[in-house]
Amino acid sequence: MNVLIVEDEPAALRRMSKLLAEVDPTIMIAGTADTISDAVRWIEANPEPDLAFFDVQLADGESFEIFKHTEVRFPVIFTTAYDEHAIRAFRVNALDYLLKPVKKEELEAAVAKARKGGVVRDMAKASPEPAGGEPSPTPIKRFLIRYGDHYKVIEPKDIAYIHSLDKNTFIRTREGRDLPLDESLDRLEKQLDTEKFFRLNRQLIIHFESIKEMLAYSKSRVKVILAPPFSEDAVVSSERSAEFKRWLAGH
Repeated sequence: MNVLIVEDEPAALRRMSKLLAEVDPTIMIAGTADTISDAVRWIEANPEPDLAFFDVQLADGESFEIFKHTEVRFPVIFTTAYDEHAIRAFRVNALDYLLKPVKKEELEAAVAKARKGGVVRDMAKASPEPAGGEPSPTPIKRFLIRYGDHYKVIEPKDIAYIHSLDKNTFIRTREGRDLPLDESLDRLEKQLDTEKFFRLNRQLIIHFESIKEMLAYSKSRVKVILAPPFSEDAVVSSERSAEFKRWLAGH
């Protein structure tokens, strides 16, 4: 088994290498990197490893950024001293998530899972692929959102609506606070509970309980008044009006 280790602390790198050798002497360290940019360069220049260990917090940012800059087709085990990253870890190509200091028995179990071709807990890959070949996204149970130096867990029930602004996506909470998301509305639409959420138009997905009032609009469309208020007119597109009314009726 060839392994890539992305870790910016020399002591942690030495310890992981030592533990891997104890867990399985046949494991070969194919490469190491200590920054996002170095990891991207290594992945693009070398054969895919069988497994990788990514420390979450690197000198130039979080290792989740690696997935934005290159395609990661191999399983990854994240390591970090902070468990608040767990939800984000399983939204990418994450086989497992280990807290530092990594315990030998947990590492051994993770490596064994990798050897068995363990199921990758990935939002896009965890579900069987339909006949068309496109993977079915896994329903979202909660969001872990970073803003500044803080993290916040948002339950779907706390969401009033999700909207796009200048190609960015935001959750508007019931308290009226906007929090940034890395996902597009197109992808979120497939992952949210369709009994509670509805895509009104290209800019807006609403929660049923955020509807304050509805008004008849031109061309059989519906204008929705939301709470908390939405700065623009929340109008159901004409092609979705009939579906929206069925959704309201619970059909």
